[in-house]
Amino acid sequence: MLLEPLFDASRRTPDKLAVTDPTRALTYKQLTALAATMRNILRESTDCPRVGLMLPSSAANMGMFFATWWAGKTAVPLNFLAPTPELATIVEDAEIDLLVTIDHFADQVEPLPVRKLYLDKIGLKRRVIGTMIKGLPEQPTWNADDLALILYTSGTIGKPKGVCLSADNLRSNADACIEHIGMTPEFEFLGVIPTFHVFGLTTTLICPAVCGATVHFLPRFQPLTVLETIQKRKINTLLLIASMYRALIRTKGDGDEMKTVTHAVAGGEPLPSDTRESFEKRFGVSLLEGYGLTETSPVVSVNQLDHCKHGTAGRLLPGVEARIADAENQILPAGTEGEIQVRGRCVMQGYYRQPEESAKALTPDGWLHTGDAGTLDDEGFLSITGRIKEMIIVGGENVYPREVEDVLTRHEGVGEAAVIGIPDASRGEVVAAFVVPEEGVEVNEIALREYCRKNLAGYKVPRTVTIEPDLPRSPTGKILKRKLKERVRA
Repeated sequence: MLLEPLFDASRRTPDKLAVTDPTRALTYKQLTALAATMRNILRESTDCPRVGLMLPSSAANMGMFFATWWAGKTAVPLNFLAPTPELATIVEDAEIDLLVTIDHFADQVEPLPVRKLYLDKIGLKRRVIGTMIKGLPEQPTWNADDLALILYTSGTIGKPKGVCLSADNLRSNADACIEHIGMTPEFEFLGVIPTFHVFGLTTTLICPAVCGATVHFLPRFQPLTVLETIQKRKINTLLLIASMYRALIRTKGDGDEMKTVTHAVAGGEPLPSDTRESFEKRFGVSLLEGYGLTETSPVVSVNQLDHCKHGTAGRLLPGVEARIADAENQILPAGTEGEIQVRGRCVMQGYYRQPEESAKALTPDGWLHTGDAGTLDDEGFLSITGRIKEMIIVGGENVYPREVEDVLTRHEGVGEAAVIGIPDASRGEVVAAFVVPEEGVEVNEIALREYCRKNLAGYKVPRTVTIEPDLPRSPTGKILKRKLKERVRA
């Protein structure tokens, strides 16, 4: 189900370029041999059905995902932007005993209570040659409901939640993306979104393999390097978050840098209209907005070149249903704002080892409560109007206020904290915190931001910390965050 496309491409077009990164280029035959070698190493290294992966976007990373599935195991990608304490929580919750990584992340992962396998220290090239001589191992049987991926996203209560995605979740979403966009083997993908994001994993790792195309990975997003790679590799398909497009707009050039690009899709965070317009003016390429979330593997809808309505997230993918409901879960008519609910083969199985959270998110008949507000018009175009949940999206990264608040209130000088998202020109949103000190204790913004930096990923650290004598409250004592947002706007 997930592996057949790789095997098929290796048989049909063994010498076709499958993947490149700044240090290597692999054909489909070579990628298959690499995956087989890593599969053998995994089978020798652990009996655990789950394997942690912490790798940059690269050919080796692509091979490692296929190797994990070839070994019949569930992949658990770890966010290399997260601090070690957060990673430790995930390692414990996912119950993994092996983490596959590279030496670049050694300082970050060595303290973790798990065995490490450093790919750049095991003589991988020699092992691949051995595999090609001995032949490929047996192909596993994957059932549709078999657990292929656990992706962790911070929960509203601060504890990370593992989103459980089956083989069919991932494959069905990839198939639907290919059909909806019209992807072909001639597509040349740019892969720069990390694959600990399901957006990056599905659209720039699984989709290229399924349609027998080529993906060009970059381990880091650097605007000038991205433009150079587009020109060098004749990239025609971009899948980036809005803040990345904004960074590309700010580069200097004659506008011909993207003359090969035919498809440019923005997902992962809201796409401001000025970003879309500026991008089209700068590069002459139409920017298409889409919508999805980790729990939907991830793509729900996306605009198409021949069916585009700017300001919306496009039409639903084939096989995906969506409806708009009010607070009482009553279905609303077209054009009415409410919660977006989604159903289809792409919808997750649930949250790993969190049955109560799973029951809150999924109805008995399979509808997912997204927590996002929006509308669905009579032509089938979905619009995202806000977030019912308090989630903040910083440069495509999800931040839940409660998690930041919990860190702040653990500081001995903080009595109470409230966190909101505020608009930011380059990252979409940034985190802003309001803090009430413990009585008789003095705290300052610099010290609190430094404390957060030691306990949170960088994108979760508040851009500002405002010290307040008290916070605005409702008659029942609940903090009114809308009042804090009004203060920021004032």
